[in-house]
Amino acid sequence: MPANKRLNFIDRNLTLWILTAMLLGVGVGYFIPSVPKYFNTLSSGTTNIPLAIGLILMMYPPLTKVDFSKIPQVFRNVKLISTSLFITWIFGPFVMFLLAITFLRDYPEYMTGLIIIGLAPCIAMVIVWNELAEGNRELTAGLVGINSLLQVLFFSLYAYFYLEIMMPLFGIDGLKINITVLEIAKTVGIYLGIPFLGAVLSRYFLIKYKGSTWFHQKFIPFISPITLIALLFTIVVMFSLKGDVIVAIPLDVVRVAIPLVLFFLIMFFTMFFTAKKLGANYRDTVALSFTASGNNFELAIAVAIGVFGINSGEAFAGVIGPLVEVPILITLVKVALWLREKYF
Repeated sequence: MPANKRLNFIDRNLTLWILTAMLLGVGVGYFIPSVPKYFNTLSSGTTNIPLAIGLILMMYPPLTKVDFSKIPQVFRNVKLISTSLFITWIFGPFVMFLLAITFLRDYPEYMTGLIIIGLAPCIAMVIVWNELAEGNRELTAGLVGINSLLQVLFFSLYAYFYLEIMMPLFGIDGLKINITVLEIAKTVGIYLGIPFLGAVLSRYFLIKYKGSTWFHQKFIPFISPITLIALLFTIVVMFSLKGDVIVAIPLDVVRVAIPLVLFFLIMFFTMFFTAKKLGANYRDTVALSFTASGNNFELAIAVAIGVFGINSGEAFAGVIGPLVEVPILITLVKVALWLREKYF
């Protein structure tokens, strides 16, 4: 019982821990600039190694809890999955495009960065939000796998369509942008492939040699706290890298944040009530809603830095993305749990 009370205390105050990590990151970035400079030196190409480690560790425990043998079963509802993919891949990018050109037309670099953010759904943090909201982890894992493959195949095509075709149709100069499939595959492989492989191997070998009871009653509780620790570490690193900029140009942060907040809310509630109308249970509804809401900021930031440079407005917009996503989606976790009591 005491252990459960401690766990409940942590869960109840998760927003406080995240807010503290955000403030700590900004403070470190602003008052101790040598720290983010050091973090920046720990990079390989466009991949920041501390961030990559944090994200990989953050996703490993939730993925380890997934019973991968059950994933095929969650795709039997073809209508629900098709609706999810339509909202995530057709409706979502268009919503972000409209929000970007509406709110940031006078700030073309931020506008472009926001459009890039909207081109790919989340394949990382969504696993954590779903776990916190007690959603269907097998369905989430399956959707993450599909979205990862679709990103590798279609991200470049989406970028071409929205930046070179759609922008001129709305009276905005189009951009020439070249993003290779290999670059996207590399990013997906780092942030999803490594923890996914680790989870699969852990389940297979530990259950085989130690047994299912030991795995679920000993190993899973042992590694579960890693998610929160890695999440807070990742937030501190992210905020420290742009701490000086956030303090220097707070209005620009707000400009980028407003359409992002609207996007998260539109996508979450659109998917939530659509899934409910189609007869989905709470766990499936939450899994679909958070999959539709989040974005692959790791890929967006990597693309923005690789194409426009680390000091570009596009890269700045990309970095602001997860800074906005974290507090908004943790709030939506609480909203989801409240909606469960109200509607399910």
